Amino acid sequence: MTSKTIPPARIKICGLSTAATLAAALDAGVDWIGLVHFPRSPRHVDFARAAALSALARGRAQRVVLLVDPDDALVTAAIESADPDLIQLHGHESPARVAAVRALAKRPVMKALGVETRADLESVPAYAAVADRILLDAKAPPEAALPGGNGRCFDWTILTGADLPPGTMLSGGLDAGNVGAALARTGLGAVDVSSGVESAPGVKDPDRIAAFVAAVRASG
Repeated sequence: MTSKTIPPARIKICGLSTAATLAAALDAGVDWIGLVHFPRSPRHVDFARAAALSALARGRAQRVVLLVDPDDALVTAAIESADPDLIQLHGHESPARVAAVRALAKRPVMKALGVETRADLESVPAYAAVADRILLDAKAPPEAALPGGNGRCFDWTILTGADLPPGTMLSGGLDAGNVGAALARTGLGAVDVSSGVESAPGVKDPDRIAAFVAAVRASG
């Protein structure tokens, strides 16, 4: 009897904003690079910068543009400038809105859902029906200025026994020190990190990126 081979976890580094840190992520072999277009975020890049970084990553990793409650004009501008492989919606978009963005963008959509309690997973099926990938992030506290990237973990045991769609991605407070445990406890096969590879808010650190990727690879 042969043992089943578990593929290595896939990795997304979100909130990249410079050519140097983008190169660090690409050289480390990440699967997705994330470009944040949300002016309140310290990781915000305008569409000119997003276009330049996206061009550098073309063919080396899947390119993701993160938008928060975008209107149609913003979605169109993101597509025309950055030509992303995937749109990440990280606001309060309803399932109907996710479906509409996907139809407008004519490319895959990832929907981020905030998690704090088991009850927060009840919305997963409705979103999984219209999104190509679900990202589970720690729910932002009421006083938070940002919907994500707050460096908070949620209780991973909430996911025990949950019926999650294939490809569900884990986020929220991950870093090189805890990502191995996160993967082991959740059984998920994809992770997303932002603040956990930074030396300061919005400042990605090449050494921390390399360490994070190494920790994920070692967990396999």
